[in-house]
Amino acid sequence: MEFSVEHRTEQDLTVVTISGEIDVFTSPRLRELLLDIIDNGGVHLVVDLSEVTFLDSTGLGVLVGIYHRLRARDGSMSFMGVNDRVRRVFHVTQLTKIFVLHDSLADAQAAHRAASQPAS
Repeated sequence: MEFSVEHRTEQDLTVVTISGEIDVFTSPRLRELLLDIIDNGGVHLVVDLSEVTFLDSTGLGVLVGIYHRLRARDGSMSFMGVNDRVRRVFHVTQLTKIFVLHDSLADAQAAHRAASQPAS
């Protein structure tokens, strides 16, 4: 499977779909593409990993770096479509403590709306 990154806007979220392997070879390109999305105004990202077949520590490092950049801009990043293999990587590295893994785009949108509501 060829590595690719596509994005679209759904309501006020930028949905980023990644396909293929995220590893030492593809991570620099992933970082560059995600930074371009942020530089063009995408501050609330939902990353669809349903087509990701492999994720290594280099890829995780890119995702953590992007997360911190978004947080500095009052942005957010969550994930959806995480298969069992990739989910295991998030759990083993304890990144589920900072990253939210949603089952669907609808779940991610609902969580974003709830987080965006002013406190009463």
